Amino acid sequence: MSLLPGRPLMAAAWAVAVLASASPPMAAAAAHVTAPSFEELLARLEALPSVLEAEALHDAAAARAQQARAAPNPAIAWERENVYGSGPYSGSGNAESMLSIRQPLELFGQRSARIEAAGAEAGTAGLRREQARWQAAGRLALVYAEAEAAARRHQLANEALASTEQDARGISAMVEQGRAPSVRGIQARSEVEAARAALDEATAGRDGALARLAAIALLDPPPQAIGTSLLDRAPPAPASGMVEPPAVQLAEAELDSASRRVTVERRRAFPEVSAGIGMRRFRATGDHALTLGIEFTLPLFDRNDGGIQAARAEQRAAEARLVAEKQEARAERLAATAALAASASRTHAADSAVAAAEEAYRLSRIGFEAGRISQLELRSSRAELITARNAAVDARMARVRAEIDLARLEGRAPFGVPR
Repeated sequence: MSLLPGRPLMAAAWAVAVLASASPPMAAAAAHVTAPSFEELLARLEALPSVLEAEALHDAAAARAQQARAAPNPAIAWERENVYGSGPYSGSGNAESMLSIRQPLELFGQRSARIEAAGAEAGTAGLRREQARWQAAGRLALVYAEAEAAARRHQLANEALASTEQDARGISAMVEQGRAPSVRGIQARSEVEAARAALDEATAGRDGALARLAAIALLDPPPQAIGTSLLDRAPPAPASGMVEPPAVQLAEAELDSASRRVTVERRRAFPEVSAGIGMRRFRATGDHALTLGIEFTLPLFDRNDGGIQAARAEQRAAEARLVAEKQEARAERLAATAALAASASRTHAADSAVAAAEEAYRLSRIGFEAGRISQLELRSSRAELITARNAAVDARMARVRAEIDLARLEGRAPFGVPR
């Protein structure tokens, strides 16, 4: 029953006008928030918590290096002697007052060893900061690519559901015409339900991947789509020169710091020397006199043997880490380079397989509609197409992971220029 009897065209126009007037806010509510490009996210790298932590630790080490240059504070003392005793010293009339200043001297290279050790620690913290930046960039590239891959799998699952439903409609028509048994229609409906379940699973995977990207990249509001592709981007060629990986540079810096700590601990075994100067006042006569003194500890009981042994043990541990890092870095670089080359070939092969599977599915549909190909063959060609498309996404993810590993070894952001 029409709301405007006798005027169906006017009623339809009125309904269209109402929907059109309500469409802008509805479209705005349904609009997808697109994630920034990978380059834009890299520009915000300094705001990530892991990078902020490494930056704060470097600032702390630099502050300690600055503090290590400060000389020890002098000590000032005031004393009164010969007071409140017996006889002529019963009161304070014959008291002697002395004001003195004592300054630690830091001899035997103690000061220079402390400064050099603190400076080495600051340099090591700087390398850790750089390593944290590249690690954060690699993690950002990984979650970005995973979110894009999940979005593509969701799109492929949606297309697979549409193709399955289209095939099911064709089979249902054949069943109604008596050209196929009823069991074929039941099988087609079962395939549609399986494709719908796969779409639901892909939707959950996409939403979870986008949520992880929002959490790691500090995106608010969370994105609902990926704008700029990272999966389709070809990685740069590996660096031609043999550049020491950041992990090896860090291990070398840690060894240098450990060696300087050994020097610091050995210097602590030397006597601590202090010099002092003071002024003494004799109240009975009103005279004044200077007092000079020097003081040093005797390393009889504590020669810092334990501290020296501990520092040497840490030095041996740093040497072992350096050897291990060099061996692992060499092997990892070869593996990452080979994986990157293999992933490029795999991506090319996967794209060729997708093109062949699409053509095979197209021909299968034509043959099925003409009655020359069975439902089983149509289902097989459709499954091969779905598998080929997902394999192409997997190949691109493997290429991204290989590029991330190589970028970590070369000390750069993924898909950036090699050093």
